[in-house]
Amino acid sequence: MTSATSADPTLSRRPEAIRAVAVRHPGRWVAGAVVLLVAAMMVNSALTNKRFGWGEQAKYAFSAQILDGVRITLVLTFASMLIGVLLGVVLAVMRLSPNPLVSRAAWLYIWVFRGTPVLVQLIIWANLGALFPQLSIGIPFGPAFAQGETSRIVPMLVAVLLGLGLNEGAYMAEIVRAGILSVDEGQTEAAAALGMSRMATLRRIVLPQAMRVIVPPTGNETISMLKTTSLAAYVPFYELLFKTQNIYTRTYEVMPMLIMASLWYLAMTSVLMVGQYYIERHYARGATRNLPDTPLQKLRQRMARA
Repeated sequence: MTSATSADPTLSRRPEAIRAVAVRHPGRWVAGAVVLLVAAMMVNSALTNKRFGWGEQAKYAFSAQILDGVRITLVLTFASMLIGVLLGVVLAVMRLSPNPLVSRAAWLYIWVFRGTPVLVQLIIWANLGALFPQLSIGIPFGPAFAQGETSRIVPMLVAVLLGLGLNEGAYMAEIVRAGILSVDEGQTEAAAALGMSRMATLRRIVLPQAMRVIVPPTGNETISMLKTTSLAAYVPFYELLFKTQNIYTRTYEVMPMLIMASLWYLAMTSVLMVGQYYIERHYARGATRNLPDTPLQKLRQRMARA
């Protein structure tokens, strides 16, 4: 009796190996060629166009005037963000308060400061003396204990910090509120069952978990704040852009000086982006099993493969 394989020899043959054909992506090659062409044109323009004034930029890039502007810009950025973060936490808690008066007052603040341009707010704070020539401390609707001229109590630095910080507080309030609402309600219920107060629950349970949601947009707000400080030049206040304007009003090298200032802003924001990356990575622990490799770790892996 013959078997099925001997009766049909085709059944004993092995199937032919699958020949994989790589999928062609001509669009990618075209897009890559266009990108390389545009990049080559930009590099060629930067090297051959004398109007970029690289020599003038190198002359003033690290001058005392520009470095002082960089220092003031950084001080304004971090001081304004500190005011904004602290105020944002308070406003977020007020917005989530069961007291309708407190909640609506916080909403009104956020509505006003988010709905008006920050440049207008800066100009208002800088000219506060035109509205209130004197500021006083005392009993409401009663006698004043101390008073003084507004221009002395609120100098230009304080006016700029108030304009930037109070505006940022409105945006940070929504960021913090979103982070608090992202924490499961069971966490607060469990804390209440253990007898923890509302503030203790917020400080020890809710905010540490909400940081994973709060940190990324806060980092973006910090980078945005560093660039927003340039609006203080129109108050005027002596930050980086104002210092740059002082230089090109003397030298008439407008574009080279503006490009130089842009490179400084780019360098500072790049440092902030690196810091934001590591802070986000820190607060991502526990939320993801495998943390993304740091740039240094990726470099070591590539060197090991080589």
